[in-house]
Amino acid sequence: MRRLSILLAGCAFAVAHPAFAAEDATPDAAPAPDAAGAAGETAPAIVVYGTGQTRQTQELHAADLAVLAAGTSPLKAIEKLPSVNFQSADAFGSYEWSTRVTIRGFNQNQLGFTLDGIPLGNMSYGNMNGLHISRAISTENIGVTSVSQGAGAIGAQSTSNLGGTLEFGSIDPGDLLHDHHVAIDASGSYGSSETWRGFGRVAVGTRDGVRGFASLHYQTGNKWKGDGQQRQLMTNVKFIAPAGAINFEGWYSYSDRVEQDYQDMSLEMIKRLGSNWDNFGPHQYATALQVADVGANTGYTGVTPTNPGAGTTYPGKITSADDAYYDAAGLRRDWVYAFGASGPLSDRLSFSLKGYYHHNRGQGLWGTPYLASPSGVPMSVRTTEYNIQREGVFGNFVYTVAHNKITVGGWFENNDFDQARRFYGLTSRTEPGIDFHHFLVNPFATQWDMAYNTKTYQYYVSDDIDLGALKINVGWKGFDVENSAAKRAAQSNLATGALKARDWFQPHAGLTYKLGGGAEAFAGFTQSTRAFTADGTSSPFSTTQAGFNQIAANGLKPEESDTYETGLRLNRGKFNGVLGGYWVNFRNRLLTIPTSVGIVGSANLVQNVGNVRSYGIEAVGNYKLPYGFALFASYSYNNSTYRDNVVTAKGIAPTAGKTVVDAPKHLARGELSYDSKSFYGRVAVNYMSRRYFTYLNDQSVPGRALVDATLGYRLDVGQRVPLEIQVNATNLFDKGYVATIGSNGFGFSGDAQTLLPGAPRQVFVSLKAGF
Repeated sequence: MRRLSILLAGCAFAVAHPAFAAEDATPDAAPAPDAAGAAGETAPAIVVYGTGQTRQTQELHAADLAVLAAGTSPLKAIEKLPSVNFQSADAFGSYEWSTRVTIRGFNQNQLGFTLDGIPLGNMSYGNMNGLHISRAISTENIGVTSVSQGAGAIGAQSTSNLGGTLEFGSIDPGDLLHDHHVAIDASGSYGSSETWRGFGRVAVGTRDGVRGFASLHYQTGNKWKGDGQQRQLMTNVKFIAPAGAINFEGWYSYSDRVEQDYQDMSLEMIKRLGSNWDNFGPHQYATALQVADVGANTGYTGVTPTNPGAGTTYPGKITSADDAYYDAAGLRRDWVYAFGASGPLSDRLSFSLKGYYHHNRGQGLWGTPYLASPSGVPMSVRTTEYNIQREGVFGNFVYTVAHNKITVGGWFENNDFDQARRFYGLTSRTEPGIDFHHFLVNPFATQWDMAYNTKTYQYYVSDDIDLGALKINVGWKGFDVENSAAKRAAQSNLATGALKARDWFQPHAGLTYKLGGGAEAFAGFTQSTRAFTADGTSSPFSTTQAGFNQIAANGLKPEESDTYETGLRLNRGKFNGVLGGYWVNFRNRLLTIPTSVGIVGSANLVQNVGNVRSYGIEAVGNYKLPYGFALFASYSYNNSTYRDNVVTAKGIAPTAGKTVVDAPKHLARGELSYDSKSFYGRVAVNYMSRRYFTYLNDQSVPGRALVDATLGYRLDVGQRVPLEIQVNATNLFDKGYVATIGSNGFGFSGDAQTLLPGAPRQVFVSLKAGF
């Protein structure tokens, strides 16, 4: 029998001007402020707590994104919320190789993500079933970000949301127009590392009639260390067309993103080489060749030596060919289309229906010294190549009768995903002949080329029962997810076959009760199952055929979680908050064990390795001070531990009782903000405690506290939106720290090349205007 442990915990409060918004916001119809940073007493709430919700949930609105540096990922904005552990090696939180979100000890692959309901998959760098939010929508076009720290909304289009759901909502073009028929917004930014960003948007129509917007942004900048750039071009288009009581809505997004990578490091490397160490890059091609030659001459890389004169001693402080590679980059192009309709069919019955299509082309490039080019150069360029053709449809019917609101919904998706591992030759010792900013063609070798298909069928049923002070929510969801793998090239050495994850009954239940005086109690239970994924680098198919056959014979089980939550919300005058606690039982944990260093890319081992238990408290609070000031603070405590030892080919790894990797026990955030008609500003401190990056907890990175600051001024000269200048400083006190852990996965013990140092102090200046 499952145990229900009721834990009370800390508070969650809105940082907002002027008053706390009592109603839930809806991600698909997010209210937007009059401008990015509407002033003082007229500004809306920018953090909203889930009043009436039976689970822990909060929302951030557009104003909280607007106060961050232009182009900052919405994922960086949510790090202020309790139990959200966000990390990235760049100032904007958008460098995908380094970006990680964990919630209550669950990693990013165990969370769910949607944009206006469109599934984004698990937003992994491997890119097998969706795309990152930074490639789906420009930050300026996000109206609301809803975070559910538990399993999340029952109707979310996700089969991976074991431990949380992030639902992003685009702005309604009508909220840009107000009483105008045309609205133009523009901004430009410049800052550290020669970073430039421009954004422009035109909205047309009427506030409640036919309306739409189109936007374009371009951002480019140097890496904060080393040689290389990160840049992106994106366009978004949205329209809403009422036809009687029915609203038709369309969405289009195109993104072309290039990011040259930072070198993954170990603790030993950081001590020996310093945090500013990086890949060589095009300007150090000769040094990269020398290191590759030494690696070949010493037998380190297994490449046949072609330059014995290079000797057997690495230059400088380098001790291996893995200390730095020639270069690395991630290239992604994405097209997203969606069209939907929603509205009432009668006084009691309403519907919502949306179809979508997503196409992605991607390449991950890595200059490898482990395979020589046909030209005789002792290194080549290894790629992992991606092609996604994903189409789907989702919707629901809502029927209201007496005290009941009954919802029945469903989702279907077909995902054809092709993935390949190829190698491209460098031209000569004097000229590499390859630009890491562009897609490569004409490989000289293919290690594997696979075709994966995933079909998802999901449905859900829920009933919201309103009994006045008491509201009850009951329901369930179910899914059937079918994965298959086939070879596209005969020499492919990865597994083929099929897997299925099916769980037709995943119950949800909860209640809220109004206690009076602005207080509300809530409690809930959710059971969730995570479907298998299909790719050649991290899924059950990323092993050998013999390994997969053994997995199939032993009956690999999908991961499951039971989440119990309870808490108290308070909305009283200048003080607002939520006090919540949780208990999670996580079963059938899947462990993917790499069998080589990341750049070699050998087949993995995948197995179920037991259970995890998590419990914790969450506290967050906002207090509105006079004269436009506000205080915000959040704190969360999480205890996530493995419950079982792991049996490996080398014996038993004693992981039972160890803390889950990348699951800090303490997270805290404090902010002091000010907003008036003209001046505004914010100083924020973010603390994260120690994080382990080995399953046996013998290696970790220490806790760190980072300070960010914003200062801005608005000038109202009669235009639709005041002219605005904003200065942002990230890592204000220039603290050295490790940002991302697990960039190359986690090991059982010992130091590993799986860490990324964080960016030093970065300063950006933005000018904004609206007409």
